[in-house]
Amino acid sequence: MQGPGWKVQARSALRTRCIRWIADLAGFPASAGGTFMSGGTSGNLSALVAARHRALSSDSGVTRGNAKVCIGEGTHSSVRYLLESVMGVEVVVVPADDRGRLTGKLLRATLDSMGSEARAGVFAIVATAGSTNAGTVDDLQGIADVAEEGRLWLHVDGAYGGAGLLATEKRDLYRGIDRADSLIIDPHKWLFGPYDSCAIVYRDGAQGRAAHTQNASYLDPLADAEEMNPSDLGMHLTRRARGIPLWFSLAAHGVGAYQAAVEQTLRTARQGAELIRANPDLNLLVEPDLSVLLFERRGWTASDYTSLSERLLNDQVAFVTPTQHAGKPCYRLAILNPKTTIGDIEAILELMH
Repeated sequence: MQGPGWKVQARSALRTRCIRWIADLAGFPASAGGTFMSGGTSGNLSALVAARHRALSSDSGVTRGNAKVCIGEGTHSSVRYLLESVMGVEVVVVPADDRGRLTGKLLRATLDSMGSEARAGVFAIVATAGSTNAGTVDDLQGIADVAEEGRLWLHVDGAYGGAGLLATEKRDLYRGIDRADSLIIDPHKWLFGPYDSCAIVYRDGAQGRAAHTQNASYLDPLADAEEMNPSDLGMHLTRRARGIPLWFSLAAHGVGAYQAAVEQTLRTARQGAELIRANPDLNLLVEPDLSVLLFERRGWTASDYTSLSERLLNDQVAFVTPTQHAGKPCYRLAILNPKTTIGDIEAILELMH
């Protein structure tokens, strides 16, 4: 009979394969390591704790009293909450470009405008690969340049948009992601997985292990093991096998099916953008990088968007919620299901007459 340990070893092997697959997508080296968390919030927190740990363990000049992290205007709201309310770290918000992106140029200008004492506390930058509201991808290459020059940790939040790495046509959007120190991707978003799952990958797995390994007599046998334990790579101990659904789906369908599905949603988004441009009553607010369409109906107020949203949901047509862009109400279509057709989008737009 097989001992109980074989199941643990099997789960660990499958997790490792999935993490390695994501690391390869990002162009990370063999030293990469990671684990699966409950979602983007816990993944981002784990990465930023590792970033601070590295800074505090070096001669960077960062202390718990002066620690700061640069984020963009389009950074997910949870990141600011984690930094300020959970970690007690000061947030430096870098102005966005005309598409709402964080760029290397604007980041450099912000850092240069800070006094030397304030600048000394900056230890990390959070870039976004697929913003939640507009689906835009930050200037990863330019940001990576600034991060390397300042010896700053670069974390990329690709919770939604990281899956776009599968699309050949979009690879240029992600140039520079291979230089990140950490990356998260949520399989339960654009990788068609079930809730709740977030892959966190460190460019150097040892950095995650140094920050998160917990010491206690009952944990020492695990901490002393040569193999990297998933408990040592994030802010959790007890966890379930969140990587198995992704592994099983990849094994059953193949990577090619995933690539085809992602590329199909991108085609649908492009076709939807063309419909919006062709409609004189509608205004496409941001040229789509990925599969999010942000647009407005000329002359509509917030209540008009809310009313149609309720109607669409009650009639079981679509789940579309209003949002805002530049302080104005608008609609956001996030196309993540490859079975969504241009006909589905057209049906929604026709109701906005």
